[in-house]
Amino acid sequence: MASIFTQIIDGEIPCYKIAEDDNFIAFLDINPNTKGHTLCVPKEEIDKIFDMGEHLYLQLMQFSRKIARALEKTVPCKRVGMAVVGLEVPHVHVHLIPLNDMDDMRFSKKVKMTSEEFEALALEIRGKLKS
Repeated sequence: MASIFTQIIDGEIPCYKIAEDDNFIAFLDINPNTKGHTLCVPKEEIDKIFDMGEHLYLQLMQFSRKIARALEKTVPCKRVGMAVVGLEVPHVHVHLIPLNDMDDMRFSKKVKMTSEEFEALALEIRGKLKS
């Protein structure tokens, strides 16, 4: 069965998309640690990050960097943290989390946002990708 991320990539489940290219998609996490928490996901369904081919892995890091830089321009934070955990979904994904303190990186702390807030934030981050 396809992972939830493959279903998002295939358009079967909606998302708050930030960016997409031939190999990757970035979208807001709907259960965010902080405002702007974003997932960068390869379109190819691969379970573990270190099972990725080297070239695709490096491309994922470049894609994630581009998204992180746009996040820093959009969401007030001291830095953007990055985590690769992946136990909950068997599909590689990079968490980009705007940080103001170390508690922001804890996956037990969550922020509630409305659909309208998600849409507005995704639009704002997309706009920063071009600048």
